[in-house]
Amino acid sequence: MFYRGKFADGGDGREMAAKRQRTVDPGSSFYGTSPGSNFMYNPSPYGYVSQPPPPPPFPVVRLRGLPFDCTETDVAEFFHGLDIVDVLFVHKGGKFTGEGFCVLGYPLQVDFALQRNRQNMGRRYVEVFRSKRQEYYKAIANEVSDARGGSPRRSASRAKSYDEGKDSAEHTGVLRLRGLPFSASKDDIMEFFKDFGLSEDSIHIIMNSEGRPSGEAYVEFGSAEDSKAAMVKDRMTLGSRYIELFPSSHSEMEEAISRGR
Repeated sequence: MFYRGKFADGGDGREMAAKRQRTVDPGSSFYGTSPGSNFMYNPSPYGYVSQPPPPPPFPVVRLRGLPFDCTETDVAEFFHGLDIVDVLFVHKGGKFTGEGFCVLGYPLQVDFALQRNRQNMGRRYVEVFRSKRQEYYKAIANEVSDARGGSPRRSASRAKSYDEGKDSAEHTGVLRLRGLPFSASKDDIMEFFKDFGLSEDSIHIIMNSEGRPSGEAYVEFGSAEDSKAAMVKDRMTLGSRYIELFPSSHSEMEEAISRGR
């Protein structure tokens, strides 16, 4: 279950809006016009003016010191017991920096997340900091810009050997998807591959040991030729995330599905 309320800075984890600035005229009084004020004042019949409470802050934390092989599932397990809406890993020059952002379900959970500061993930301790919506969305913009900066087969200076490995892999009609938003549904994946006429039965979203989405999925295409053609979608965005695609097999898919049961 993901939080869909409004936060102080106008976002809900997906949408951004202009921040509404609330100011109070320091020269005014609740009981009448202060000396020297040029504004008319109509006092409340009850003798006071109530102000609506400000919305809660956007629930995001920044992580530093992440293992370079960590996954979204590792982050979810690191924050065990908290509601994870999104995990964003930060890259620079095509390489993972060891930093990331984690959007939580509720503002109150930020304090619980901060209690994990300097706790270990594998052999490394991870630092957890308060963050802001603006920092999170700036990181998203940088990731999307980086992903769109090259062709589907990126230049050798970025990851030539990595891409060649994908290109030379045998296709069996199954692709593995990594980096999915935790809120992604089968309909979202069908829309992502809308040119291939997928059905819900051909999409398998992988769950972790707690029964929550792991950020990975397997998709069965009509043929090996279709799955190979679908690789053109590698590192294209679904929502705010870019999705990595890998040639896979039915046996790997079945094993992943059974682990999540």
